[in-house]
Amino acid sequence: MRALTALLPAAALGVFGLIAPTAQAAGATAPASSHVAVKRACATPTHPGQMACLALARTDLVQPHTLAPNATPSGFGPSDLQSAYKLSSNGGAGQTVAIVDAMDDPNAESDLAAYRSQYGLPACTTANGCFKKIDQNGGTSYPTADSGWAGEISLDLDMVSAVAPGAHILLVEATSANMSDLGTAVNQAVAQGAKFVSNSYGGSEDSTDTSSDSQYFNHPGVAITVSAGDSAYGAEYPAASQYVTSVGGTALTRDSSARGWSESVWSTSSTEGTGSGCSAYDPKPSWQTDSGCAKRTISDVSAVADPATGVAVYQTYGGSGWNVYGGTSASSPIIASVYADAGTPGSGDYPAKYPYAHTSALNDVTSGSNGTCSPSYLCTAGPGYDGPTGLGTPNGTAAFTAGGSTGGNTVTVTSPGNQSTAVGGPASLQVKATDSASGQTLTYSASGLPTGLSISSSGLISGTATTAGTYNVTVTAKDATGATGSASFTWTVTGSGGTCTGGGQLLGNPGFETGTASPWTASSGVLDNSSGEPAHSGSWKAWLDGYGTTHTDTLSQTVTIPAGCKATFSFWLHIDTAETGSTAYDKLTVQANSTTLATYSNVNANTGYVQKSFDLSAFAGRSVTLKFTGTEDSSLQTSFVIDDTALNAS
Repeated sequence: MRALTALLPAAALGVFGLIAPTAQAAGATAPASSHVAVKRACATPTHPGQMACLALARTDLVQPHTLAPNATPSGFGPSDLQSAYKLSSNGGAGQTVAIVDAMDDPNAESDLAAYRSQYGLPACTTANGCFKKIDQNGGTSYPTADSGWAGEISLDLDMVSAVAPGAHILLVEATSANMSDLGTAVNQAVAQGAKFVSNSYGGSEDSTDTSSDSQYFNHPGVAITVSAGDSAYGAEYPAASQYVTSVGGTALTRDSSARGWSESVWSTSSTEGTGSGCSAYDPKPSWQTDSGCAKRTISDVSAVADPATGVAVYQTYGGSGWNVYGGTSASSPIIASVYADAGTPGSGDYPAKYPYAHTSALNDVTSGSNGTCSPSYLCTAGPGYDGPTGLGTPNGTAAFTAGGSTGGNTVTVTSPGNQSTAVGGPASLQVKATDSASGQTLTYSASGLPTGLSISSSGLISGTATTAGTYNVTVTAKDATGATGSASFTWTVTGSGGTCTGGGQLLGNPGFETGTASPWTASSGVLDNSSGEPAHSGSWKAWLDGYGTTHTDTLSQTVTIPAGCKATFSFWLHIDTAETGSTAYDKLTVQANSTTLATYSNVNANTGYVQKSFDLSAFAGRSVTLKFTGTEDSSLQTSFVIDDTALNAS
């Protein structure tokens, strides 16, 4: 790569996604809304109902695609965004933020890991249950990979990581960029339990939008955010939906003010800048009271989107590592994650209304415009509400909470972060909350607590955990006026904290050398000692698929992991395929009970065996079924060969 860098001009390097340190990386400010070279990640829609992702990648910067551990990528990172918007460094604990995008990014999980590692954020992987990728139907039949949408996916995942580092992330990949598929993916995200769903795409309005509203976006109790658009003044859908929080874009710069930051409307040119405007079709939601638009007005709130003051993103599918991105594709997942930091929405609420009840808890953006319009507030920022930036940008989480019902107060519960307790171990956790009104007495309640634990009216969780498992806990504080706030987190109860008894290798017939499956349960023909595929050791192995026709093979074994033990599951895997290209046609899914540990495909083919390893300590004290499922499509074989399995407890 060094030789290539020496031969290419800076502009060409931008095409490869290589970027240089900018003034931001050194703590200085970039000029607001200055012109920089960018490329749109996705093509412009060609027909009604087709959407485009709204990510803009910088092409005018140069830097190596990998960084030393103590290096700082160009573009704003987690600490910058948390500082600018007064957010916690461990926000989002116990919540799940869903990202809805079209097409597949096969490197999504590994790129996410690189971003989080660079900034010292907790690992978020399939193995530890933090990250999950599914198709629009909830399965793993991922759509065709696309480098443009892969950039969008990387941007979205990285923004959730930056703003809600403690949250779980669900990536739902739609089959196409048509509204029908993307809408199906939104419904799937909600069906999976996500209370926060970000959508960084848009297209032209049309008369079917109100039908799409009812089909895809009418989800009370779920905060759905949508990018306002990157083409300057003008309304887009689904940002115009009456049920979503439409998110505009700003230019964000450091300054010497008390806040330490300032913002203005992002506007680069007459065709590039944050979207805003008056919908032609969607009705105005009851909480929106501006008088210059009879129907839905875009936007509600805003966050950084200007590529000139952009964010750091790590992308390798269609990119070469670090790059700087902008577009309202950045601001939508940022706001979705602020909602997650704020706590679970009210079950019957449309969270888009929350900021309208707490306008003083936002940074009002008062300068800049994204075009010419009448009335002028639809395209020009000023005190109070305006189209390009809505009510403003986050100033903490108070404007995004469900608090403030009867008395207009805001109750904010501080998330204690995820907790872990051993069976039989005592628990003592004091939950804290604040009220915007002085002199209020708060009463606490909780749902989902581990068996054996309870919460006092003063917010002290105590008791002795009796049953292993992972519990989704929500703590609610209520004041005398009826205003409430809540925070959610997970509480993992592991096996007893004593000595691991009955450890060692727990799997029977781990290398299949008995020549029969038992105690494994296997499809016919899976246990094999032929020379067609070599064993990792010995003579026998498990050979799933490899027929070149539509076929499914399974291999499973159920064991009990003793309480108090650390458990590691491992196996050696060889993937041989006749498939070509980067599309996953044939897949191997590895599960522990209902938890998917990993998914491999023909894209992961390798010349030899590679050992895979997973921490299953969370299953201590429980029975666990380890299962391999291989699925093959109608042509061209892929063989998934497994050998020398182990489940070691200690």
